[in-house]
Amino acid sequence: MTSLWLDRSAPTVDHPLPDGTTVDDLVVGAGLTGLTAAVLLARSGRRVAVVEARHVGAVTTGNTTGKLSLLQGTKLSRMLRLQSKTVVEAYVGANLEGQQWLLRFCSDHGVSVQTRDAVTYASTEHETAAAREEHDAAQSVGLDVRWVDALDVPFPFHGGTLLPDQAQFDPMDVLDALVTELHTHGGTVHESQRVVGVAKHGPPRATLDDGSTVSAENVILATGTPILDRGLYFAKVEPLRSYALAFDTADVPDGMFLSAGSPVRSVRDTPGPDGGRRLVVGGNGHPVGRADSELEHLDDLRAWTERYFPGAVETHAWSAQDYRSHDGIPYVGHLPRGGGHIHVATGYDKWGMTNAVAAARNISARILGEKPSWAGPLGRRITRPSGAFNIVRTNAGVGMAAALSLLHVDLGGPPSRPAEGEGGVGRSGVVPTGVSTVDGRTCSVTAICTHLGGLLSWNDAEKTWDCPLHGSRFAPDGSVLEGPATKPLSTRRADDIDDA
Repeated sequence: MTSLWLDRSAPTVDHPLPDGTTVDDLVVGAGLTGLTAAVLLARSGRRVAVVEARHVGAVTTGNTTGKLSLLQGTKLSRMLRLQSKTVVEAYVGANLEGQQWLLRFCSDHGVSVQTRDAVTYASTEHETAAAREEHDAAQSVGLDVRWVDALDVPFPFHGGTLLPDQAQFDPMDVLDALVTELHTHGGTVHESQRVVGVAKHGPPRATLDDGSTVSAENVILATGTPILDRGLYFAKVEPLRSYALAFDTADVPDGMFLSAGSPVRSVRDTPGPDGGRRLVVGGNGHPVGRADSELEHLDDLRAWTERYFPGAVETHAWSAQDYRSHDGIPYVGHLPRGGGHIHVATGYDKWGMTNAVAAARNISARILGEKPSWAGPLGRRITRPSGAFNIVRTNAGVGMAAALSLLHVDLGGPPSRPAEGEGGVGRSGVVPTGVSTVDGRTCSVTAICTHLGGLLSWNDAEKTWDCPLHGSRFAPDGSVLEGPATKPLSTRRADDIDDA
């Protein structure tokens, strides 16, 4: 599965870093957070290197829906239940700065942006109360929303709150422009370079998976969820997977729409070939590794689209992963036990286009001795009892997932050789073994996550091994796709497979 944005030829970036390289700032992760932070620091004359385990935009940024909006579903009303109005206003201020910075950057570097109204709407009468609550919350923190009872759209619409003059774009166009800008200011980007650890004592020194090291004054972890377990962020954020489809169709409504209830429906347009437009439909999110069938979530989106956009021709299908904090506010700041020189950003809750730039601005300002006005209130947020309950709930879900995963696999004997595109877990000796067949190649791996030992489940949509505990994902051959795991799965012998 390849997203609409990643379905293109990849630009050439820099070669691997020589062992022992020293830079001022080492950025881990070449998504929107990492590349924006790198550009801000390089513009200030600092020596900056970005290392990316796969390729630019490989994880969240390259699989987003690309909405640059201050109206974010029902996020503001949910946050106001967990935090003070001052903190939520600071969140909106941070997102506004992120949005405006990115719009200026796109204008200055020729990146195409489409201005659209953002709409949080009720898809049923039952959802109207949630949409109204978001409307009131948005107004209370200064957003110029207006309520609309009806819009000319083909899907069910029972009223919604509308914020005009928001934006959308192709996120890979933005990343390409950021890479070019970084090169202009002397920074470098290095693909296929996975950081597996950072020294706990003394100046930060990162170790790559080939054994080489890079020393830096500062290390910025812009990896979705932190690849270092200091601070236990894997227990404070919930990994979520969601789905998207792109279609060729003549009937595409103007606007960026997001339903107020569940299952979520996200709708936007995007420029298509020959001057036309494409439809992008998303939604159906769930915790990573905890779906009976990921493919069913995609098929449900397909059925919804066929119902309300008959005749639309599917061109792309993909999925994305993001992380939600206990109170909806990203974690941005110093990583514990990093001496003030290791920085982290996570927990964007599917709104990374604005939050990523705000986080990059926050971290780069800390390094340069500045401080945005909104950073203080966000840094002093207080976890209310309801927020603490969310942390407990998230980790209870992890425990339940661990228990249920043992009930959903047959560990009584060796795994059988699966059909094309399928995978399953059995037991080889005392070790749970995952076997899959993809593109005619059968692979056998130890089906235990290399992060904290979760029993992996097979993702039948993307043909991956997913961890239901903290969201690590692995390719059929065991290579790491996204963390917090940094080590690949062990491979098993072919004779561990039952051919019967």
